[in-house]
Amino acid sequence: MISLEKDFKRGHTYRQWIFALIANGIIFTYGMECGWISPTTKILQSEQSPVGEVVSVNVISWIASSMSLSAILGVSFYIFILDNYGRKLGLILIAIPQVISWIIRLCYSTTITLIISRVLAGLAAGGCFIVVPTYVKEISQDDIRGILGTFVALLQMSGVLFMYIIGAFLNYYTVIIITLAFTIVVTFLVLKAPESPAFLVKQKKYDEATETVAYLRGLDMDDKIVKHLVDSMKNEDDLCKSMPNVSFASILRKTSWRRGLFLIITIFSFHAMNGAYVISTYASQVLLSTGVKFKISPEIQTFSFPIFMVIGILALASCVEKCGRKFLLFASFLIAALSMAVISILIILQGLGWRIPAWLPVLAIISTVTIYGAGISALPYIIMTEMFSFQIRAKVMGIVITLVWALTAFVVTTYTPLTNYIGPYAPFLFYTFVNFLGAVFTFVYIPETRAKNEEEIEAILENRNNILNSQT
Repeated sequence: MISLEKDFKRGHTYRQWIFALIANGIIFTYGMECGWISPTTKILQSEQSPVGEVVSVNVISWIASSMSLSAILGVSFYIFILDNYGRKLGLILIAIPQVISWIIRLCYSTTITLIISRVLAGLAAGGCFIVVPTYVKEISQDDIRGILGTFVALLQMSGVLFMYIIGAFLNYYTVIIITLAFTIVVTFLVLKAPESPAFLVKQKKYDEATETVAYLRGLDMDDKIVKHLVDSMKNEDDLCKSMPNVSFASILRKTSWRRGLFLIITIFSFHAMNGAYVISTYASQVLLSTGVKFKISPEIQTFSFPIFMVIGILALASCVEKCGRKFLLFASFLIAALSMAVISILIILQGLGWRIPAWLPVLAIISTVTIYGAGISALPYIIMTEMFSFQIRAKVMGIVITLVWALTAFVVTTYTPLTNYIGPYAPFLFYTFVNFLGAVFTFVYIPETRAKNEEEIEAILENRNNILNSQT
């Protein structure tokens, strides 16, 4: 066994890095889509609007939220494609709607076509966080899987940042052409990517699976490491096929699964309505809503948001195994609640005529997005994968991601009405309440999953008192 572990170091990993980056190129272009509304809103509401008229704030909110709404429909479709037709086809079927979405905006921009293009982008977005992580996990060897797994968050935020930058300095159609070029390049690169060896084993294409593993690791097909890995995939596939299908009703019947599902759905509800996604979508408008006069344009100020999200993600990677999931998630929700409260108070004071230092609302917003990257964005996903066995993980993930997109659509859609009919402080008071409830719920009910195996976690979930007492 020791010699086998040493042998795992043989070969190379650069092809795994390359194809992980190619797959996450889809996440990068998704990040550009997420960031597009922020710099574009000002253009659409100007006299030079490319749609031929000034677009109202209500229509802007529908253009923004249409992506999240259609993503709900995309989740089930991509789960079906992933399981039945492969990870590579899933990647291709995400990339193609992204390309078509930007072609529509380039060729014919009206409010209707903008919404249609965002709906197409949303259908693709519904598969991003299912297909890409699965593909990367299955092409990566154990000692680099964690690092490659961070690409999803890093590339998404990098895409948002890139869109903020080009959106601030380039005109409407130049931004679309650049983004379209990226999506086309990513699509062609994905066509060159190999199929996941785990899916090939599932299809009983053992020779192709062996060839793919050897190619990714830089080893010969008859190498003992390659044979060992393919045999392990065969054994896991046989185990999965020997188990009965798990229905939603069977999840509800088993106490530990039912309680775990309730905990995960609740914590993801707080995650989705945390407010950071709204800040990312309406970054410039959020800064303007504080009423502070900036020496630097809000479009340029927003560059700092994704930068600090990335910093938060890197900080999380450095301490998540030392501090534990429960404490970090509790602290993240609590700090986010305080930051949102500060933003609300500053907006109210500004409306009462108080002079507010320009740096203070920027600092509060940066604190919010940093703590989102450092905990709220990733920790619920980590807890979910640790809380459920592979037998029900995919089904739970489908339920949860569908819920997340629905709630994301809700918070994006309600931001403008809350701002217009109550006041610009109203959305942030709501986010303060959500984050505070998230902190309380995490502290009281979420068990610590770090350094616990599936049996230990299931035993904790089986007994309600164990959930309340599980702190470490």
